[in-house]
Amino acid sequence: MASHRIRLGMVGGGEGAFIGAVHRIAARLDDRYELVAGALSSTPDRAVRSAQALGLAPDRSYPDFAAMARAEAARPDGIEAVAVVTPNHMHAPAAEAFLDAGVHVICDKPLTATLEEARRLRAKANASGRVFAVTYNYTGHPLVRHARRMIRDGELGAIRVIQVEYPQEWLSTPLEQTGQKQADWRTDPARSGAGGCIGDIGTHAYQLAHFVSGLAPAQVLAEVTTFVPGRRLDDNVQVLLRYAEGARGTIWASQVAPGNDNGLRLRIFGEKGGIDWRQDQPNVLTWSPLGEAPRLIGRGTAAMNVDGQRVNRIPAGHPEGYLEAFATLYSEVADAILARRAGTALDPAVTFPTIEDGFAGVAFVDAALRSAAAGGAWVEAER
Repeated sequence: MASHRIRLGMVGGGEGAFIGAVHRIAARLDDRYELVAGALSSTPDRAVRSAQALGLAPDRSYPDFAAMARAEAARPDGIEAVAVVTPNHMHAPAAEAFLDAGVHVICDKPLTATLEEARRLRAKANASGRVFAVTYNYTGHPLVRHARRMIRDGELGAIRVIQVEYPQEWLSTPLEQTGQKQADWRTDPARSGAGGCIGDIGTHAYQLAHFVSGLAPAQVLAEVTTFVPGRRLDDNVQVLLRYAEGARGTIWASQVAPGNDNGLRLRIFGEKGGIDWRQDQPNVLTWSPLGEAPRLIGRGTAAMNVDGQRVNRIPAGHPEGYLEAFATLYSEVADAILARRAGTALDPAVTFPTIEDGFAGVAFVDAALRSAAAGGAWVEAER
């Protein structure tokens, strides 16, 4: 029923913005939200055109997020949640404004551009009583949920090795110098923060490893490199991870790796076996029990456990991918928001990346950059 849809607003995501459309599709895929308001661009005419294209009422298209937060908080039909899909440097001020207005927040990653901002935002979010989600969308894949459950059930035994890689090729040339919008802000320290590749996709790799394994590294050692001449931020990172439980890990993230469009891959090895999952083949997980032939677990098949089945939408043989995984997070967040609306307990099976995951990602970037600046020293990430 329409009355059960969550009234959603959006900050950023207007004309020319890739991720804004992704969030809007994800929010609508399971019919849990209705987009009713937006401050869709920092450029007024672009904001107006974007709102018109999306069918927003003229009085709910705002020139900036501050005006939107004030006006929507004063309306009886004001937004209940806001999606913040701006460049990184605007995440914190926008999220803070809506938390102050009593609005739940769904924020793109990384959480903030600096660790100081992340500390402040985490404190405000935890004190607010509002739902705060960070869209590390790969955690929404059914087989990622399946892998997570396998580890929690002890099927791999004690974890020994965690390897994550996330190569892309799209910044192998100085694309930012052509005015390409996505490259321009992602390579600008003023808008992206101190981390380039490590903040953009390295945080995805870090968070996926943590989500599936349940482990957070105690120490990191990083080499951060800028290969493209004239680029102001890193475009390749290599990180070693030490876990207190004894496991060891590596993260490689690169945006200068020709032949790779979006090659996120996670491998985890324990004393009883190993798993292998790739984002570009998300409907298959390879499970290799020690001493046995590897076997493929297909999304939607009877081989998938209860956690994977819970977020599975369609039968095996019909591929699910990036948009469906993104939509899973939006639906999980919707469950949390509706539970708050009704004053009822949330199903403990519901899970999504929270403000704590967002903070951990920024702390990881900070630790990696400190390690690299120290010539590759082992450093601890803030918790």
